[in-house]
Formats: sequence, structure tokens, C-alpha cells
Amino acid sequence: MDLRLTQARANDAERAAVDRVVSPALGGTGPSTGPSTGTGTGTGTGTGTGTGTGTGTGIGSLRDEHFADAGHAARGRRHLVLPTLHAVQEDIGWISPGALNYVSLRLSVPPADVYGVATFYAMFSTEPRAPRVVHVCDDAVCGQRGGERLAQRLAAELGGEGSGDEVCWLRSPCLGLCERAPAVLLQRTGEPDYAIAPASVEQTLGAAAGGGPGAAGADAAFDDTSVSAPQTGSGVGASGAAAGAELRLLRRVGVVDPTSLDEYRANGGYTALRRAVGIGPTRVIKEVSDSSLTGRGGAAFPTGLKWDGVAKAPERPHYLVCNADESEPGTFKDRVLLESDPFGLVEAMTIAGYATGCERGYLYIRGEYPLATRRLANAIAQARQRGYLGADVMGEGFAFDLELRRGAGAYICGEETALLNSIEGFRGEPRNKPPFPSVSGLFGKPTVINNVETLYNVLQVLAVGGPAFAEIGGGRSTGPKLFCLSGAVARPGVYEVSFGATLREVLELAGGTVGELRAILLGGAAGSFVLPDQLDVPLTLEGTREIGASLGSGVIFAIDTGADLTEILRRIAAFFRDESCGQCVPCRVGTVRQEESLARMLRRTEIGSREQELALLDDLARVMRDASICGLGQTAPAAIQSAIDLGLLSEGVGQ
Repeated sequence: MDLRLTQARANDAERAAVDRVVSPALGGTGPSTGPSTGTGTGTGTGTGTGTGTGTGTGIGSLRDEHFADAGHAARGRRHLVLPTLHAVQEDIGWISPGALNYVSLRLSVPPADVYGVATFYAMFSTEPRAPRVVHVCDDAVCGQRGGERLAQRLAAELGGEGSGDEVCWLRSPCLGLCERAPAVLLQRTGEPDYAIAPASVEQTLGAAAGGGPGAAGADAAFDDTSVSAPQTGSGVGASGAAAGAELRLLRRVGVVDPTSLDEYRANGGYTALRRAVGIGPTRVIKEVSDSSLTGRGGAAFPTGLKWDGVAKAPERPHYLVCNADESEPGTFKDRVLLESDPFGLVEAMTIAGYATGCERGYLYIRGEYPLATRRLANAIAQARQRGYLGADVMGEGFAFDLELRRGAGAYICGEETALLNSIEGFRGEPRNKPPFPSVSGLFGKPTVINNVETLYNVLQVLAVGGPAFAEIGGGRSTGPKLFCLSGAVARPGVYEVSFGATLREVLELAGGTVGELRAILLGGAAGSFVLPDQLDVPLTLEGTREIGASLGSGVIFAIDTGADLTEILRRIAAFFRDESCGQCVPCRVGTVRQEESLARMLRRTEIGSREQELALLDDLARVMRDASICGLGQTAPAAIQSAIDLGLLSEGVGQ
């Protein structure tokens, strides 16, 4: 391929960062005509997807930096774009033009495409930046709980946002640490990322100055799981999720050492996989279908139907993708599972791969989850070492392996086709559907995509059987469900209940609300408001639909009368404005106009009257909902539209 590069050249450190990712991925003793990546050492041969990994010499001598290898194998390297950019950002602190050229050369990807990917993600910088960066969450939850005050103090101490030669600070969307608000994420060049939550001004300034606990110390602060999941550890008790029911999804949280495979096995780990192998792939899918398990990411698509479609697809290979890019403001349930029970996800993905004929799975995790990333990397490595992943899983004659892929700060990559594009090395922009991923997904092959919580439920399905699982709850709402409580509640955190528990019961689990309740934002930033007189609604797909709401991503954000509801909605609108990929006009323009309108309402500078602004917001919502390509644009006005419909933005209300 003839690559037209600029004159910029990578330095030795940038080359080393890229080569650390690319050379092992291209190692092995035989050709591979498709994506073939991994970690560790070994040899591999074959065609198709391949599983060969090992230490290799890369693409050979780079005598002419305008030309790279050609052919199908060279074009197949594109999926390494995101990992190589991560390596440069982590080692150097920013991605220079020379580094971009070198990534382009090594992967045989046009330089404009590499630049397009690098500038798509918020965690990457293509301009020189201070080696220590503090990301301060100022989203709807953290902003109300000290995040805004923290940002103001950092501005006074360190200067304006993004300024500074040695240290700088930046505002950040939700970091998924709402139960510990306020939260910050530290990026320090050459060191692992880590989060501090709750973050004080003193802690944050100390870490910004190069001190602080470091990754190990910061991770240890999360050892007490009762802070994030009050039903576990030393919290309100592991005896009852609701009405005396035992915990299922959270049963190992706070009980099992998340870094120990032996402890996981001693507490029931891998019994579900053994049962799956014992009954065979067809029966596994039947059990999942009989359970009526639906997706827990928001769409509620029947899991068994999705698995069956991919399993029967004649085209090979099949791929499995776990969507762990949990970025919806107010959502943190997946993070708690990943940090505290990582082996559970590895086992569940292995079962899904076995049942659907997938030999390779990709676990796409949010870039702002450093502790979860470390725990999962350790779990995958241990499982592979002990024979629970690889060419012959548990000696049972089937192959399945996992690769961990990190996002880099793009909410849109939670949309399933945008996530696939991200893995493949393209900008994380949604694809048109059909074709659906089950027909043409990752690398154009049949692909199963499941949410984290959905996969953990599969372990429970195999433990009790599909029909018994379906008896928990009812209708399309079966099994246990996790909810993320934050805002004006006594004990924020993740709570597990059986489908059918009421909103009031879940709030009581969290110690009730604090202050006078104005409304509940149910389902996340793309959710709807529930008023105090609707708290007895059953938290099921059917029950919430009856009151014009949805479960969404499982968020329950309580807002009291002391909070500025208009400002909360403006921040939600700003989030969608920032996170729009810009591919379609209704979303790209509509999210901007929506935020501008709410900002005018806050300043009391409405165009005409307040009623005219509300009418404008209503018109914007209709256009975005009907004409946007993907769910982001279609649901971006949902919370605002709900507030308007309920009269929460009328004159004198919500100020």
C-alpha cells in the first residue's frame, strides 16, 4: 500500500510503544488471513481468524517509510489501531504526528484514517499535553455532589481547564463512580491510570503534584464492596435483595477475592460451564430461551433468540462481543461486577462462546475503568494459564479465547455497531441496520453481542434451569435485576432485586430518600422522570411502560427539591452534545440546539417566552427521535421531553 505520510517521524519511545503492541500480534510461525491477536507466547498457524500469538519480528525492515506491506494480511492489521494509540498515549502522554505516521506505517492504514480515530476519542490527545492530567467528573450526579466545587478549586490552584506544563485538569462526563461522588480519574504518563472517589481537594491536588496513593493504593480503597454494593460485605446484609430473596448476581461480591481463580472455583466458579458442556450447545440455548432472559443493556432483546440466530448461521467464523462500555450517566452496575467478580464474566463468555460456536471473544471495556481493566486482564490470564481458555478448554475438545479491548472515552461506542467499528479500527460511528450483527457483525461475520449483566445472568440460568429462572418475575421481565441508585438517597450503590419489586421497595433498600423528593430519573440520562406519587410502579418492562417510562440502563437517580432540575437537564443535554458522533445532522445539530435552549432558560434569556422555548425543545425532540441514525440521537431528548410533559420545566418549577 502506498502511504502518503508527512515528514514527521516517530522518536524511539514512540516506536517502542507501537512495536510493543504490533510485533507480538504479528508473531507466530504461519500465515493468518484475519485478525489474530492475543498475549503471551506461543506459535500459531492457520487461516480465517487464527489464534496464533507469540513473539515475532514484526513486518521486517522499515527501509522506506512511505511504503508498507501490501496484501490481505497487511489490511487485516487495522484492528490494532486502538491498542497502538493507547500504548502511545500511555507511554508518551500525547500522540504526535510522527507517532500517527508510524502507526499508519506499521498497520498499513491510511494516515488520515489513523488521525480520524485518534481525534474521535476523548482520552487521546493529538496536541502536547501535561504529563499529569486530572479528569474531574462534573456530570449530573457528581456535579451536584461536589464535582463542580472541586473543578472550581482546581481552576484556582492549577489555572484554566487544560492549561499547565506539568499538570492540567479537564472536565469529564460521568466516570461511573456515582455512588462515591465526587470522582476524579488520574492519567500520569508512564504510570497506570487510577480513580479517586470520593475525591477531596487535598487528595486531588496531591495526586496532581505527582504524589497520592498511586494505582495500587487507589485500588485498595475499593476493597470494601459495601460502599458500592451495600447489600454485600459489611453493608445492610447479604441475606436479602428484596423480600428475603438471596443475592444471585452479587453473591460473590465482597466474599471472593477477585484476583484468585482458586477462590472463585471454591465458591461455585466454573460449575455452570461444566453443566453447559455436559448438556451440549443446543440444550444450553434452549435453557436460555426457556428462561425468557432479556438483554440488560436497555434494549431488552431476548437473549436466547440472539444466541440461536448466530449458532445456526452457516457463515464462519462466529464472534462473541461483550459490551462493557458502560458510559450512561448514573450507571455503574457493570463496573461493580467487573471489579469484584471478574472470573464470573470470563466463565459466562466462555459458555456463550461454546453455545454459539464462537472460538474468539472480545471484551470491550470502558477506558475510564482502570481497576476493572486490571482485574479482568488478570482473570483472563489466569483462566488461560489454567486451561479455562485456549485451544482445548478444560480438555473438553472445544476452543475459546478472549481478548480485552479498551475504549478511549466515547459514549457512542456503547451502541453495538459503533462498538464493532471501534474494535475493527474505525471511528466509533454506528452502522445502518440491517444487516444486524447476528448476520454481519464483527469483521463481517455473525456476531453475538451481550451486555455484562446479561452474561452474568446466564450463570444463574444454568444453575437453576431455564424454567425455574423464568418463575422469578414474570412475562418478559424474568430473573434478578441490578439497579444503580444515586443522588438524594441515604445509601447510594448497586442493589439487586427480583424483577417485579416496586420503585418504593428499592428506594427503601437504600435507606429511603434524603430531603423532599421532587422526582426520580429512571433509566439514565436517556430515561424518563417518575413523580413521587408513582413510586409503587413495578420495576418491570411492562410496569414502567404503563406509566410512560423505561428501565433503560437501570439508573434510579433521586432528585430533591433543593437541586436545580433545569441545570441537571442542561448538563444531560451537554453530555449528549459532546458524545454525539456527528454522523447524522438531526443528532449533531439537535443536541447542540437542545443544550443552547436549556442554557437560555437558566440565564432567563429565553427567545420570546418560556413557553416558546419549551415548544422549540418539543420540536427538536420530535426531529431527533424520528430522523437520527442510532439510539443516541433518538433518546437524547427523552429526559427533557419527559420533564416537559410532567410540567417540571414550567415557570417557577425546577429552579
